[in-house]
Formats: sequence, C-alpha cells, structure tokens
Amino acid sequence: MFHREKFEKEYLPIFRQPYGLGTTIWSPLNSGILTGKYKNGVPEDSRLAHKNYSDLLKGHLKNVPKANELEVIAQRLGCPLSQLAIAWCLKNPNVTTVLLGATKVEQLKENLGALEVAAKLTPDILEEIEKILANKPEAERTWGRDARL
Repeated sequence: MFHREKFEKEYLPIFRQPYGLGTTIWSPLNSGILTGKYKNGVPEDSRLAHKNYSDLLKGHLKNVPKANELEVIAQRLGCPLSQLAIAWCLKNPNVTTVLLGATKVEQLKENLGALEVAAKLTPDILEEIEKILANKPEAERTWGRDARL
C-alpha cells in the first residue's frame, strides 16, 4: 500500500501484454505496520525493536498515521487491519500472488481471512482507501507511443 510507483507505473506495460503476467506482492503488511502493532510505539518484542532491524525498518514508522486511518475502515468492515491490507493487494488485477510472512499459525489464519474481506472492498471503499494513502502514481506517460506496448 505504501510502495506503489514501480509496480503501478513502471511495470504497467508488462501487465498490459497479452501474456497474462502479474506480480507477487512482498511484505503486504509493511513489516508489521499494517497490523496495527506499532500504533502506540515500538513494542519490545517487535522487529523494529531489534538492533539489527531498527535502522533498516525505522523508515516504515512514518506510515503509522496512515495505518491508523486505515484501521478505521477495517473496523467498519469487521476485520483486522492486516486483512484489509492484504485484501487491498488482492483486488489489484495485476497481482497474482501475495506473500504472507506469518510467524505464527494464528497470524496465517488471520491473513487468509483477507480472501473474504476482498469481496467487501467496493469501489467506494477503495476510493476512501486511496484518499488515505494519497500515493497513487501518476498515469504512465507514453510520449506519443501506444500505452499498451
């Protein structure tokens, strides 16, 4: 949800080809940010608290305010934020696979619930999500060539 430029703009010409190619989404929960885990700071038992990860991942903390706003939509839909985030990825027609990095069976079960949530993501809800994210890439510039190429 937070890193879209390459996928939605640069790779778009590949997805438009008649080969039926899509992409795999890696880290759909933004290293836990889209689980709500970090809304009250960094828990001691989290990745961001570990010295080896903190420098690498601390940039993700800037996304916490947006995650908090998205959680309101998730609550309205009756699902956890993690399911909303994964379902949003699934709704993209160019996504063929979403990698789940669950470390516990409970997390995996929760994440798989996103399949049911995806059906609840109406165009109006997707637009509401877009307003929160405010990061949709500009349309591809074709500079006079056919955009389908």
